[in-house]
Amino acid sequence: MFAELMEALKARFEANMQRHPGITWEEVRARLEANPEKLGALKAMEETGGEPDVIGRDAEGRLLFCDCSAESPAGRRGLCYDGEAQAQREKKGVVPQGNVLDMAADMGVELLDEEEYRRLQELGPFDTKTSSWVKAPEEIRQRGGALFGDFRYGRTFIYHNSAGSFYSSRGFRGMVRV
Repeated sequence: MFAELMEALKARFEANMQRHPGITWEEVRARLEANPEKLGALKAMEETGGEPDVIGRDAEGRLLFCDCSAESPAGRRGLCYDGEAQAQREKKGVVPQGNVLDMAADMGVELLDEEEYRRLQELGPFDTKTSSWVKAPEEIRQRGGALFGDFRYGRTFIYHNSAGSFYSSRGFRGMVRV
């Protein structure tokens, strides 16, 4: 069932060794085989255009898979930030295609925070024509805002927008820890 996905992950891993120095495909394969529940999230990332790849390890030593598509995944655009913002937009008759937090949860992925997004951009550039929502700190969300990032003019930028905003060029990137 996941043979095609494993082939795609292996090909991407081998084509982008600079993203994961010191990590071998054998280790990645063994981790995935030991944690088959993670394959569903990786499959969802792949199916929505995310092109997941290993980008390193977290503090606990788990492998980090992140969306590495050049632009924000095409199958995850046109979304507002969360369910509360989506409900407010729908009351006004302006209907987004969904919201980031619910879609990420349904996929089984974590939304990148500002620091993770900046680290990803060190491997990039990513989002040179699009932008990606990033996890908003609670104090920003309580005030109706949310955050997104992109890469322009040789720099990574993090901006703010209302959580109800949604654009055809803004999606989100996910992460899976294995």
